[in-house]
Amino acid sequence: MHHPFRNVAAYVHHGTGAFGAGIVSEIFGYDRTSRGLPGFDFAVCADEPGPVATDAGLKLMVEHGLDRLAQADLVLVTSWEHFDVAPSPAVLEALRSAYERGATIAGHCTGAFVLACAGLLEGRRATTHWRWAAAMAARFPDVLLMPEVLYVDEGRIVTGAGAAAGVDMCLYLLRREYGSAVANAIARDMVLSPHRDGGQAQYVAASVPADCDDERLSAVLGWARENLDAPLTVEVLAARALMSQRSFARRFAAATGSTPHAWVLSQRLHRAEELLETADLPIEEVARRVGFGTAATLREQFVRRRGVPPREYRKAFAS
Repeated sequence: MHHPFRNVAAYVHHGTGAFGAGIVSEIFGYDRTSRGLPGFDFAVCADEPGPVATDAGLKLMVEHGLDRLAQADLVLVTSWEHFDVAPSPAVLEALRSAYERGATIAGHCTGAFVLACAGLLEGRRATTHWRWAAAMAARFPDVLLMPEVLYVDEGRIVTGAGAAAGVDMCLYLLRREYGSAVANAIARDMVLSPHRDGGQAQYVAASVPADCDDERLSAVLGWARENLDAPLTVEVLAARALMSQRSFARRFAAATGSTPHAWVLSQRLHRAEELLETADLPIEEVARRVGFGTAATLREQFVRRRGVPPREYRKAFAS
């Protein structure tokens, strides 16, 4: 299978976020091929080669100009400090040209403003940092803004929310193109959770770990992951947590940003992906092991999430 993300270019501008630039460099620029993981021809580019100051005062020595975008299969636009100022016409034209020739364009944090300025978000769903969502909605009313989510996939246009959501967006791109085993392996290498459930809203009021910081709930979540083939209703989970169903649902939402039903469904689908990639099991057995019961139910849920049936997914990503 051809994987389009072999040649990756990250565009940075003066004042870009050092954290965001570090994220894309770590994920796509670090060589992990000796561990059997895909390698990328990765480069950082700017309007012109030379030093680029970041928001942290650090300087990046950028070797490539905008011409490097013409080679990329995936173009990543990092945060744009002065997002009230439009990028240069040359930048906008380079992004439009990359998209028109078939590249995927992804904008992280206020980098989404750059994509909007290029006209790539018109009539599309998109997200950005929650702090600047109102400004984006006012400036680009034709963008279908979704400030409550971590990333939005519109095919060859992908946007991510602010700060650490850049990790979520990049891991999602890897998962979409290379499967969950590759994305999970790179996440483990970076000592990260491979997937965060819930939207950006769960990180606005307080900092919440990927699952929860409630010891009692954490134990229940661990048990549920090990018993996905069991009936995992709110009643069952609440009983294990020694709580009423109402209290359990309330504390679960506060800790994870998700409902118990949505969380269980997500865990079952993640596990189904892993089994389809790594285990030579009949589809019916995969469905049983992850708690969907029948192959038909698994297929329905898998198509809704992945856009392809389990058998096609296996053909594309089986190791």
